[in-house]
Order: sequence, then C-alpha cells, then structure tokens
Amino acid sequence: MNELKKYAVWLVTGSQDLYGDEVLRAVDAHTREMVEWWNEDPLIPCQVVWKPVVRNPEEISRILAEADSVEECVGVIAWMHTFSPAKMWIGGLQRLRKPLLHLNTQYGRDIPWESIDMEYMNLHQSAHGDREFAYILARMRLPHKTVAGFWQEERTRRRMGNWMRAAVGVAESRRLRVLRISDNMRQVAVTDGDKVEAQMVFGWQVDHYGVGDIVRATEAVTETEIDAQMADYAAHYDLDTDRLEAVRYQAREEVALRRFLEWGGFGAFHTNFQDLQGLRQLPGLAVQDLMRQGYGFAGEGDWKTAALCRIMKRMTADRSGGTAFMEDYTYHFDPANPLELGAHMLEVCPSLACERPRIRVEKLGIGDREAPARLVFRAKAGPAVLATLVDMGDRFRMIVNDIDCVEQERDMPRLPVAGVLWKPRPSLETAAEAWMTAGGAHHSVLSYALTAEELEDLAELLEVEYVHIGADTDVGALRRELRWNDGLYRR
Repeated sequence: MNELKKYAVWLVTGSQDLYGDEVLRAVDAHTREMVEWWNEDPLIPCQVVWKPVVRNPEEISRILAEADSVEECVGVIAWMHTFSPAKMWIGGLQRLRKPLLHLNTQYGRDIPWESIDMEYMNLHQSAHGDREFAYILARMRLPHKTVAGFWQEERTRRRMGNWMRAAVGVAESRRLRVLRISDNMRQVAVTDGDKVEAQMVFGWQVDHYGVGDIVRATEAVTETEIDAQMADYAAHYDLDTDRLEAVRYQAREEVALRRFLEWGGFGAFHTNFQDLQGLRQLPGLAVQDLMRQGYGFAGEGDWKTAALCRIMKRMTADRSGGTAFMEDYTYHFDPANPLELGAHMLEVCPSLACERPRIRVEKLGIGDREAPARLVFRAKAGPAVLATLVDMGDRFRMIVNDIDCVEQERDMPRLPVAGVLWKPRPSLETAAEAWMTAGGAHHSVLSYALTAEELEDLAELLEVEYVHIGADTDVGALRRELRWNDGLYRR
C-alpha cells in the first residue's frame, strides 16, 4: 500500500442556497465522481475525502474546524463549483491551520456549444466563482497554493500531488521531535540556530540529551540483540571486512539509538564527533541504517538539517528515489567536465546507492576513537535536488539547487566513504556563487525523489523564505531578490 494513503486531504466545495436543491445535488454528484477518480490515480499520493457542498458561513466554519481537529487530515482542497460569496469563508479561514489548496477547475472540460444554456451556466461557474474565493485569500494574506486546470489533466493532477506531499511535510513537521546528542560542533555558525523560533515556525520540539545517556543505553544492549542486528545487516549489505567486532559495536550502537529514538518519539537526531565520551566509535553504519529506515539525521550537531531530512523522507515515503543527509566536499574544476563530490565522514544514507552497499572498517582520522564500520557505495545517476535550511536571524531561509547526479566512473580506493558526484544547474561556478550568496550551508539534504516545486510548496505552506537555484539562475538577479527579501522581512 502507498504509505502516503494514510494521510487524507478533504475536498470542500463551495456554493450557496441561491441555486436550489437540484443544482446542489448535482454539485455533490460531480464531486463524488471526482474524488473516486482521484483516489484511483497514482499521481495523487494521499487519500482524497469527499465532503458535502457548503452553502453558508456556519457550514464552512464547521467543516474547516473539523478538518483542523482530525489528525489524519493534512490539508483542505477548496473549489467553487458555483459562485460562493467569499465573505462567508472569512470566519472559517481565519481559524484554519491546515494547508490549503485552491483548485480552479471545472467538472466539464469543454463548452457544450450546441446545448449550453442558463442551467449549465448556473452550475458551471468556477471561472468566476474561484476568482471571488481567490480575492479573499489574497486579501487575508493566507499561505496557500493555487492550481488551475481541468481536474483530469496530468499536469493538474501532478501539481495537486506535489501540494499533497508538501502538506504531509507540514503535518510531519508539526509533530516532529528532534534528538540532540550533545551540542553542535564548536565554533560552527551555520549549523546552529534559534530552536525556540524553529518550534514556533515549524513545530519542531528539539530536545538535548547528554552523550552519557547514549553510552548507558549502548552498554545495556545484549549479545542476542547484537546478533539480530547483524542478521539484519546481512540481509541488506555485503560484509567487506574481517573486523567483525567493529561491526558488532556499530550494531550495538544502532540498537541503543533506535531504542532511545522510539522511547522519546524522535523522528530525527544528530551526533557530534567532538563529544563522544564513552562511545568507542563514532556512529557510522548505525546511523546509515537508521536513515534507511526513515529517520532524519545530520552530523556535527546540525539539528536543522536532521529535521529537514526527516520531513523530506516522509514526503517521499512512497517513492524509491532516495533521500539523504549530504555535505559539499570537494570540486572537480575540469572545464570539460566540472563536478562536485558530496559525501560525509561516515553518514550517507544507502537509499542513494546504485549497487549493494558494502560494510567496511577504516580509520576515521578525527574523533580520537576506534576505526568505525561504515557503508561504502556508489550513488545513482539522475536528476535530484539539494536543499538546505539556514537561520537568517529574522527568518528561516530554504535554498534549493537542481542538480544532475552522474555515474562515478573512476575508483577512489583510498577514500572509503559513500559519495555522490553531481553537476549543479546552471553550472558549477554559478550554482556555488548563488548558494553562497544566499548563505547556504555546507550541510544539505539530497533527494532523487523530490522536485524543487514540491519543496517550494513546503516553504510556502510554512511561510519560509524560498530561494531556488536552477537552469535560469543569474547571480546578479538573485542578489537583487535577496535584497528585496531583506526589506520585506525587516519591516
């Protein structure tokens, strides 16, 4: 079953009593048919729930309040099949906290030239009914997405599906707990931020626990539990080392971390190689395998990227493309083939792999601990996005770069990490300049399974500043855009 089908979006269709019962019955019949059709469509990731036509302020307020109170409902689709005076919607919209999609469509695709009459016109009024509704959304400055097009057209359905994924992201964001194991890496700026503001904007509850708590949990793991974890590793990965004790210690760490995450209801977590206390290894394989299972993660105390990783994974729970914590590592400035290598010390999610990952044990070089086990693999080729979230002091900013991941044709025998090679759009130089001009972090989330439009929808619903770097990016124009944004947010 599609994992996102456990989330629901409600179709709320507006009208009024002016047209009589026959028209309202027709509206209900049309919308039932549309909902049934959408729920069979693979481009529609969530369940669409039909609701009866609303005709007055009381019905509108009641249905929108109900949508807010039902946990599995992640958003509302509003459509004006006929004309629905928009002042009726003000009270309900003022209280609505769930994401809103304004759908401007029409039940019948074409004008019936030979038979069109006033009865048809009374029923098919979305061309002006939706404009009335759109005005009140603009007047109230409500964050929402507008999709215009015939309800059966692929582009319309795809854009509806994009918004639904963003609505899932908002729902997951508002219930997310992030486990901070220690603090962020000393003296590093961009991975830090305002956790109070993050909870107010995103809903994240960001909780700190000491490394000693993890050490005690690790020491409590039994050999039987380690054996079971080792069997799970064998089902997913190839063993490319004879240093089994090092691998078993990662299994011990994973069992402990998972137990701690489940105990606290945490969906994301971070570690810090500067603060390991009694841990014999920096968690590597343990972290990678937990990411494979859907947990968000980032290294070096980067709680914002860990949270973003979790949200993006939940938005794509039904897709197989792969989503992972990532770090910009090194450039290949060959004019004929400019590339960027993304990796991390240990912690890249195996969902990016184009081959069966191998477990290896190698010296880390930092952290002053035993050589840790980790997964090593080459990543898939294909289009992807890089996304980062930075705290600008007066607001959060999401920066997204379209990239094309490429096949790694040459070996790196002395670099035992999982890596990804990509070509940023529009070019390596322009993308790097634009990313840095916007204050983008060296940590990000790479996803083959999401698009820039879906992340823009997420940013819009969360009322977060959004910066897109793509094929048409011009650094000068971006600099002007950022200056305008500064003026907007500093009013």
